[in-house]
Formats: sequence, structure tokens, C-alpha cells
Amino acid sequence: MNVSFFIAKRYFLSKKKKTFINVISIISMVVVGISTMALILVLSVFNGLEGLLRNLYGSFDAEVTILPASGKSFEYTEEIKSSILAIEGVSTVVEVIEDNALITYRGSQRFIRLKGVGDDFSKQDRFKNALNYGPMKLKEDQVGYAIIGRGISNDLSIKLNDDFYPIQVYYPKDVAPGQINPERMFTLKHILPGSVFAVEKYIDENYIFVPLEFSQELLNYGNKRTALELGLSSGVDLDRLKKNLTASLGSSFKVKLGDEIHSDLYKILKLEKMFVFLALAAIIGIASINIYFSLSMLVIDKKKDLALLKAIGSPDSLLQRIFLAEGSIIAFTGAFSGLILGLIIAGAQQEFGLIGMGVQGAIVDAYPVIIDWRDILVTSLFIILITIISAIQPARKAAKSSAVSILQ
Repeated sequence: MNVSFFIAKRYFLSKKKKTFINVISIISMVVVGISTMALILVLSVFNGLEGLLRNLYGSFDAEVTILPASGKSFEYTEEIKSSILAIEGVSTVVEVIEDNALITYRGSQRFIRLKGVGDDFSKQDRFKNALNYGPMKLKEDQVGYAIIGRGISNDLSIKLNDDFYPIQVYYPKDVAPGQINPERMFTLKHILPGSVFAVEKYIDENYIFVPLEFSQELLNYGNKRTALELGLSSGVDLDRLKKNLTASLGSSFKVKLGDEIHSDLYKILKLEKMFVFLALAAIIGIASINIYFSLSMLVIDKKKDLALLKAIGSPDSLLQRIFLAEGSIIAFTGAFSGLILGLIIAGAQQEFGLIGMGVQGAIVDAYPVIIDWRDILVTSLFIILITIISAIQPARKAAKSSAVSILQ
């Protein structure tokens, strides 16, 4: 019976007449191929954007951050520090004091997000690839320096290591009732600009890093801290570490991993990726309608041949397999071609950056691309499903053909 199947399939597929059925089949293959190629490329670009964001935020956010469960600050003690360092996998604890402040520089002013960090911040090596100008330093010879976001630096035209023009930082005091002298309403401190970093537009336009002691005195925080950023040993199980920290610190603190800090952004990216997949999948679905029509027309065109096969004893399953194979050839030829072409283009973009961002001053010159085998698997499974759905009805129709009525 297998021999009969291959003979019958060869008979049907060897017909190379330029009929309307062939044209529809070719169009179906082309549409499936283009849609598959576009699907692989778009999903790879979304993977690249997500990877780029993780790398960018990885130079700004710690792998593990400890925050107060309520309020914006907490009392930091040696007991808390000891309990954190006692947990396996934690190598350093960076104390953080972060709040809004006003800065002025050569007559220009703007509000910024001031982030004071402890001495261990430089040991975490997070700003290694983020610095644009100047060395990585917050202190030198007991002199404090500020690491400034590129957007702030450009906006205020800040010059590095200019001792004659420090940055003036203002923070409001707790003003007593009846106080009318504006100079007593703010705490003022000066700090020299030391280097400029570039991570991401929002961060670059808002953040300035300063030594912890500077923010501690300016904001009058004392032993209070707004966050603790942990440096970890290599090969640490982050989920297990989070559970240990949560159990050790109790309900007064919440522990967040790096990805959890920007979880909303990553969720939006995944939603966009899903909707793009559904949109392109719908195009492939429309192409499968063409496959359905071409197979249905083929059933009508081959009624006598089908009747002959049934007359000589071919079972219904054989006829169904013939048309399922025909639909599979149309869909898989287009899908395989589109898949290979999409992987080639994605690989070339990944290697050579053929298509640029088209934006001056962009973080990267070309669209980032990451090829994920899961996207290839999901795309392949979807095409298989669409092929079965579009071919099963014509195959059943072919199996129901009446041999007697047609051959009489």
C-alpha cells in the first residue's frame, strides 16, 4: 500500500501544467515564505532589543537590590550589614541614598536625581562600559567627584575637572514656620564633575552619582538609606539567593532582582512581540486559505483519477494522505525557504549591522538582533498546525469521492 501511495503522489505532483491551481499554489508558497521570513526577522529584532535593554540596565542596576517595604528609606545598622554578608553568594554591599535635588552650573539649573553610593560601588564594575568621558572615580585624595549623565552634561555644558566651576547642589530643609529667608530653606553643597556616563536616555538626562558622604550630608539622612545594592560572587543562583535574603531580612524589606526592577518594561516588550507574532501569523493564516482553495480545486479537477484509485481498491486514508502531502509541500516549501532566508538575513544583521537605526546619537548603530531557537520552533509548529487545518477538509472531501457515480 505504501508503494501505491508513492506512485499516486508522484502522479499528482508530476503535473506541471500552468493552470490556475498552480498559480494559486505558487502564490501561497511565496506568501508563506515572505511571512515566515518577516516573522523570524521581527522576533529576532525584539529579542535583540530586549537583550540590549538588559545590557544597558545591567550597567546601572545591581543584580540584587534591597528596598524598604514601606516608605522611601530605612535605618541601616551593622546588624543588617552582617546578616546580608553572611549569606552565601554576597560579596559586597553598596549603600545608596537617592533623592531629587536641584543643581546649578554657570547660571544654568535643572532638577536631577541624585544618587549617593558607597565606596564598594566601583568594585562592582557596573559602569565599566558606560563611561563616555573621564575615569571611574567618586573620590580622589579625599575630594569628591560626580559621575554625570550625558544628557545633563550636554544640557548644562559641564566641563570635567574644572576646579573653578563646581556643580552646586541644593536640597530643601525642613523649614520652620515663619521662615522667610530663602537661603535658610535649602542645604547647599559643591562637587566637582569627574566623568560622564551614557546608559539610556531617561537615566542619562536625570541621574548624577556622588559619594555616599556627600548625599548623606546634603540630604541630612544620617544612618538612613534608601536602598542596598549587592555585589555577587560568580555562578550564584539568584532565585535561591533572593529566598535566603527575604528570610533573613524579614517583612520590613523587599528584595528585587535586576530584571524585576524594570519588569513592566519587559512585559510591554513581550506583549508587543506577541501582537506582532499574531499579526504576521494572521497573514500566514490568510495564505493558508489559498492552500485550502487550491487543494479544493485540485480535488474537483482530479475527480476521475480519484475515482479510478478508489475503484482499484485504494483506501480513503491513501487519498487523504495524498492531499495532506500536497498541502504540506506547498506550505513547507514556502516556510522552509522563508525560514532559511530569514535566518541568513538575521545572521548578516547580527554580524555586519546592515540596517542602521537611522537616529543620530543612538545607543547602537544598527538594529540589534538575537536569533532564538524557541522562535524558530514556535513558528515551525504554527505552520504545521496551519497546514493541517487548511489541508484536512480537502483531503476528507477527496476521500469521500464516489467511484461509481463518476466512472459510469
